[in-house]
Amino acid sequence: MQVAGIIVAGGRGTRFGGSPKQWRDLNGQSVAAHAAAALAQAGVSPIVFVHHPDDAVHAALIPGVTLTPGGATRAESVRAGLEALEAHAPDAVLIHDAARPCLSSDLVTRVLNGLSQSEAAAPAVAVTDALWRGASTVEGIEPRENLWRAQTPQGFRFAPILAAHRAHSGGALDDVEVARAAGLSVTIVPGDEDNLKVTHPGDLSRAARILENRMDVRTGNGYDVHAFGPGDHVMLCGVRVPHDQGVLAHSDGDVGLHALTDAILGALAQGDIGQHFPPSDPQWKGAASHLFLRHAKSLADKAGFRITHADLTLVCEAPKVGSHATAMRATIAEALDLSPDRVSVKATTSERLGFTGRREGIAALATATLIRP
Repeated sequence: MQVAGIIVAGGRGTRFGGSPKQWRDLNGQSVAAHAAAALAQAGVSPIVFVHHPDDAVHAALIPGVTLTPGGATRAESVRAGLEALEAHAPDAVLIHDAARPCLSSDLVTRVLNGLSQSEAAAPAVAVTDALWRGASTVEGIEPRENLWRAQTPQGFRFAPILAAHRAHSGGALDDVEVARAAGLSVTIVPGDEDNLKVTHPGDLSRAARILENRMDVRTGNGYDVHAFGPGDHVMLCGVRVPHDQGVLAHSDGDVGLHALTDAILGALAQGDIGQHFPPSDPQWKGAASHLFLRHAKSLADKAGFRITHADLTLVCEAPKVGSHATAMRATIAEALDLSPDRVSVKATTSERLGFTGRREGIAALATATLIRP
């Protein structure tokens, strides 16, 4: 079953106060970015991200999604997302609020299991607290039996929910309301207390604690060596450094970027640079090594990881690296979408020992840190 996703992010979050809550920072990413990454991590694809027209700049920073402007109401925004998916003809669609950043893959699985046996399935948590009715004083008690707190993602067979939204007039609290108005049966599946909706400022702190407890932190190491040969420069961390020799290599021979690429691939358990870009393949002859690094980053993005830090050490007697380190950090930071203060480039010698000490070549060691919420 092909399952597509819609992230609804067009709200203004008036109860939160200030700028819309979906764009607030949460452990280094926006709330909305966490929500989108959670769907992607669960294998949902493609994902349409429906945003407010004023938020196009923010929405463009969400990786791996198709952007669609929303409407004046939630129902109109969802319909825009469904219309954008029609060409893909998915079997089913999961519709998720951008303000729910703590979605787990287990919850997605429960919704899909429920959907496999019905027209629609949605997660909910049973009401266990006493329910009072009143303003400033208690005016009555309401029964809590068979009452549920609704959550997202809500799952639907694609064609029926598209038809339901096309036929629906007026607003709706969620897509279950639209589905039921069209006569669709909705199965309730167990929700998750951690799948909170960020509504008030204090919810951000709670969401941060939840994500920190389930965070997947990976560290990868990389190492590369190239011998010196004829030439008048070497490429180091994307910067052309003048030298009385070049390097012998199939690509541009950038040991720094090669080592960092391997570090990221190592953290992902995705092999090494030679497996992705075989030296025997002529298309990589003389290739700029930033292509390899960006490929590794794209694999990290696809797996739901965020690269948070890169550390490189260049080992050589010459050329001197110090005056180029700032430019190297900036080049790497741009390729990985990091701020330069999250990139370290250092250089050392081997005290004239070994092949680097004899000025026969250059080596690089790299460490990359990746985080998946």
